[in-house]
Amino acid sequence: MAFAGKVALITGGSKGIGAATALNLASQGASVVVNYGSDSASADALIAKIGDPQRSLAVQADAGSVSGVEKMVAATVEKFGKLDVAIANAGLLPMIDLASITEADYDKTFNLNVKGPLFLAQKAAPHMAPGSHIVLLSSSVTAYSGVSPAYLLYNSTKGAIDQMTRLLAKSLAPKGISVNAVAPGPTATDLFMKGKSEQVLNGLKSNIPFGRLGEPNEIADVIAFMCSSKSSWVTGQVLRANGGFAT
Repeated sequence: MAFAGKVALITGGSKGIGAATALNLASQGASVVVNYGSDSASADALIAKIGDPQRSLAVQADAGSVSGVEKMVAATVEKFGKLDVAIANAGLLPMIDLASITEADYDKTFNLNVKGPLFLAQKAAPHMAPGSHIVLLSSSVTAYSGVSPAYLLYNSTKGAIDQMTRLLAKSLAPKGISVNAVAPGPTATDLFMKGKSEQVLNGLKSNIPFGRLGEPNEIADVIAFMCSSKSSWVTGQVLRANGGFAT
């Protein structure tokens, strides 16, 4: 029970990697706050699966807005009195080439993938004691030479996350708070699989030494490590969890 007595907030926590992480931390004793955008059914089902309403809470909020971040942090502190782990998992994966990108696409993607994580760190930090952890989600696609031009917006946001991780770690180290990022490779989530043909998926698998996609639970294990006392001397790092997809 490595997280007994700890409180974790996960944005975009009702599905995919976020849901796997919520279950992972809850199974190790954490109280978990699951943020979701609009799918209350998935959030409620996850809370039911955790099975302890005293140690779990679902909060609807826009993880890409300052007001939404403030809402979820306030709900966490109101119910549990503190915050030990903040995980900025919510994100968008638009596949749009340069000629088709609109200002609305840009704003929506950067708001959720970049602005939200930045202000989550800002709003969470005052409630975090020394030894607390902030984990951001980057992507191994930022280091993959075969990346498609359609990843332009997405990769731009994840490049920002990599730099944010480095600088937030310096900002929050005096408070005893570590900041790291986990950069998954191709992982079998609904977000990643959406719109991809079997041919595209097989092509991606062929570029992974293990010959398969990652599973959400495998990424959740890495995130849990980054949130634990075992990573106490790790900060400002981007850890690629990708089966050798990009090194």
